[in-house]
Amino acid sequence: MLPRVKINFENGALGSVAPSEDGVIGLIVTGYAVTKFFELDKPYLLTSYADLIKLNITSEVNDPNKLIDKCVREIYDEAPNGTKVWLMGVSNITSLTDMCDKNGIAKDLLITARGAINILVIKCEADDTIATTAGIDTLLPDAINKAQALVEWATTDLFAPCMVLLEGRGYAGNASQLAPLSERGDNRVAVVIGDSEADSKGAAVGLLAGRLAAIPVQRSCARVKDGAIASTEMYIAGVLAENGDPDIIHDKGYIVPRTFVGKAGYFWSDDKLATAATDDYALIPRRRVIDKAYRIAYQTLTNELNDEIPVTSEGKIPLTICKSIQDKVETAIISTMGADGNLGSDPSDANDTGVVCYIDPDQNIVAESKYEVSLKIRPFGYAKYIDVKLGFQTTNQ
Repeated sequence: MLPRVKINFENGALGSVAPSEDGVIGLIVTGYAVTKFFELDKPYLLTSYADLIKLNITSEVNDPNKLIDKCVREIYDEAPNGTKVWLMGVSNITSLTDMCDKNGIAKDLLITARGAINILVIKCEADDTIATTAGIDTLLPDAINKAQALVEWATTDLFAPCMVLLEGRGYAGNASQLAPLSERGDNRVAVVIGDSEADSKGAAVGLLAGRLAAIPVQRSCARVKDGAIASTEMYIAGVLAENGDPDIIHDKGYIVPRTFVGKAGYFWSDDKLATAATDDYALIPRRRVIDKAYRIAYQTLTNELNDEIPVTSEGKIPLTICKSIQDKVETAIISTMGADGNLGSDPSDANDTGVVCYIDPDQNIVAESKYEVSLKIRPFGYAKYIDVKLGFQTTNQ
């Protein structure tokens, strides 16, 4: 086995590095080749909607690639120009599960992007011929399994953790039939129901991906202060989203558009991933925060590989060496994530950074040629529910 750094995620407890790109999108979508302009199974790096037009892909009704156009256009409706989108078109006969397979085209795209992708979007052509089970695309459960396996591979082998957005294709409007995603354990996959077109059998994953790319990693896509979704109308199973049981769908663990009385526009319901609420990484912002810390820690600790380390008479690591490495990791994370506002540090404590790195000096590095590092990142809390006690006051107090 080659010398390497291995980082394991803990669950249940809640220097200088290169600039971090937190909102790089990978988009795999069914489509058609355009002679001399656009090849299938070939990655294209976009930084604006104008780059897509150069591939001779348009929004014209008779353009066979209007699905690609819609998704890319909606990404840039939310995300600013300069946002990187790695686009790969695949044959329209490619199944959703094949698109998610870790030994297929998705793996090729992640490798071609050299691990830069943080948000992977899988979008497959959807029409009335979609077979459904429990009120949604029959292929979805297996696609979630494969998508989770894909990004777990990206984490452990490519050292490039990311998450996946899938469509709740074929949803016909019976929310009670939906299988609850909270009974799964796929904490790198989110499923979206609802689209910007009334007759769509797919979902507006482009709008959600664009929103995620535009906000810092610790922020919820459902944050009301960030404004409404960049679409004047949103639909669920052919009806306006507010009439499509968004509360029931949300309770099943899917991400859907919703409305607020007194506020114009539509907002995302939440930022749930397909896992239990007790999972430390059940929310997209917590997933993205810990993944960013992973990337920084990996980059920092890779510099320590195969370095000679002075040892004590017992073959253990001197405390000063432990402290030096701890400081390198903490400094790298604080200088990037602290500056970006990603760490949930206590504002009342000037010494609290929101990150703690610890190396136990009681490790025999001579015997094992390995040492373990404990790295803890403090998350933010999120005001998902606000209860107000409202009454009359009869006296001045």
